[in-house]
Amino acid sequence: MNRLAHETSPYLLQHADNPVEWWPWSAAAFDEARTTGKPVLLSVGYASCHWCHVMAHESFEDQATADYLNDHFVSIKVDREERPDVDAVYMEAVQAATGQGGWPMTVFLTPDAEPFYFGTYFPPAPRHGMPSFRQVLEGVRQAWEERREEVGEVAGKIVRDLAQREIGYQTGQAPGEQELAQALLGLTREYDPQRGGFGGAPKFPPSMVLEFLLRHHARTGAEGALQMAQDTCERMARGGIYDQLGGGFARYSVDRDWVVPHFEKMLYDNALLCRVYAHLWRATGSDLARRVALETADFLVRELRTDEGGFASALDADSDDGSGRHVEGAYYVWTPEQLRAVLGEEDGDLAVQYFGVTDEGTFEHGQSVLQLPQSEGVFDAKRIASVRERLLEKRAQRPAPGRDDKVVAAWNGLAIAALAETGAYFGRPDLVEAALAAADLLVRVHLDEHARLARTSKDGRAGANAGVLEDYADVAEGFLALASVTGEGVWLDFAGLLLDHVLARFTDPENGALFDTASDAERLIRRPQDPTDNATPSGWTAAAGALLGYAAHTGSEAHRTAAERALGVVRALGPRVPRFIGWGLAVAEGLLDGPREVAVVGPSLTDERTAALHRTALLGTAPGAVVAAGTPDSDEFPLLADRPLVDGEPAAYVCRNFTCDVPTTDPELLRAALRTR
Repeated sequence: MNRLAHETSPYLLQHADNPVEWWPWSAAAFDEARTTGKPVLLSVGYASCHWCHVMAHESFEDQATADYLNDHFVSIKVDREERPDVDAVYMEAVQAATGQGGWPMTVFLTPDAEPFYFGTYFPPAPRHGMPSFRQVLEGVRQAWEERREEVGEVAGKIVRDLAQREIGYQTGQAPGEQELAQALLGLTREYDPQRGGFGGAPKFPPSMVLEFLLRHHARTGAEGALQMAQDTCERMARGGIYDQLGGGFARYSVDRDWVVPHFEKMLYDNALLCRVYAHLWRATGSDLARRVALETADFLVRELRTDEGGFASALDADSDDGSGRHVEGAYYVWTPEQLRAVLGEEDGDLAVQYFGVTDEGTFEHGQSVLQLPQSEGVFDAKRIASVRERLLEKRAQRPAPGRDDKVVAAWNGLAIAALAETGAYFGRPDLVEAALAAADLLVRVHLDEHARLARTSKDGRAGANAGVLEDYADVAEGFLALASVTGEGVWLDFAGLLLDHVLARFTDPENGALFDTASDAERLIRRPQDPTDNATPSGWTAAAGALLGYAAHTGSEAHRTAAERALGVVRALGPRVPRFIGWGLAVAEGLLDGPREVAVVGPSLTDERTAALHRTALLGTAPGAVVAAGTPDSDEFPLLADRPLVDGEPAAYVCRNFTCDVPTTDPELLRAALRTR
């Protein structure tokens, strides 16, 4: 066992038995490098990363390679999900130097943590033009020992170049109609009309862009925006990227047609997509959107919920194929023969046709990923349900993929928002209860007495790493959604505590720009700051959204001003790179619409008439609208103050830009008031 044996990260614990003498990221590791005069190998990955597992097996479990590393390097292993700040800083350097990035990330540093050589996966022997990992180690060692001064100059230049890449943030003016229209036009140019989605392979679910498209359609009536969202959601839901048996989405598709996924299932993807499909149903009434939203929500609760009530980070792409070998996708793929063996000839043939399984296979070795081909025809729903049930039961007997049980605050915030809204829309109180349990875990375990967040926890114990901007923003977003759904104002209060930290510790007072790490966080070679979306909304734009929602609830001018200033970066980037700032565009839609403030008052939330108004308010499509519900004498929400019943009847009040409509007791009139066109 090496120094990783006492860590809480599942990824680090996977490497605790390596013969490599790993250090966790720590001052002590760099002190060791200075004392011994050795360079540092920084290896960054995560628990469900397929090629991280491959490189670990080929190189880090190899005794000869480990001996060489132990003799000539100080080796540091980092879980990118625990330390997104470390990952972001060095990934920026890798991408600047090589033009690409990914995981595993392999970076060589001086003892002062300055990078001088970069890569990702290195094979154990040279292939496809790549040097072997041992060749890389020998080359770095030789350069370090024979050209130390030159290495230092290279490292210094890289750090200076990174410092010059600071975002030129000149204006705090939020985007307007023109910028959002330009963003939509840019998305239209990049849209794939044959297959849905944007760009070519590999194809990632564009969750944040889809939210923008739905909000833009709601505000403007742009049918093209809705069509892009609908078609993309349908193609993904019919493709192999979606688990046709158990629900939930894989990380991405390796092809343009959504057929073959990279099989890992991430909490953040499924939380974001669950919410997207719920919002698509809210906008269109689509049966497919309803089914996928509910199946994805059920997947989250069934497969990722931890014993403590939070949600685990991911399921691996790999699993045992039944012969002792860990193979990517083994849990999910089928051959025609396997289907017939489970279902019999007649239903087996039906499944082959229905799920697009071929004799040649759509994946590898004659195996197919289940999908729903576009030309599926008409099938008996009860018979298909029986087929699915039997296949799912049989699949459950296969060795399951490993689960990363680490609870990440930000991703749990996304899950809380998704489950709370999905539960409210579809009359599933169990999903709202799951959201409440996760929120309770975050408050009990992740939040300290000063309302500072821990980034992660495992088995009910908080990790040592401080929360970053996305943690504060996404958890606040989740709490705001929970407040609207449950009528419990305590969640609004908790969101306010988190956003106070955003204002005090993550915001540049000069221009309103946001940093990914707090002002009092550990100092790295630069302070990370990235407003663009990656797999999740950027912390910057997620914070803008939460600040705007909180301001709508409370009337806080400070929070609204901070949101508007933060959205200045969307004004700059939205028309140029709309695919990569989708959540910022979605927040800007809310700002342009008000956002609207809805207060529902009644004798109790369980009262039938009050509940009808409350549900109607939640189903309103006005972008960014906030909902407060309670009794007229409640002090749970500021929006409920001075909102009496109307002639003794439950009533709803809708306000926007300091102007309020006449209160209504009629859900249909409320529905009309929440239409934007």
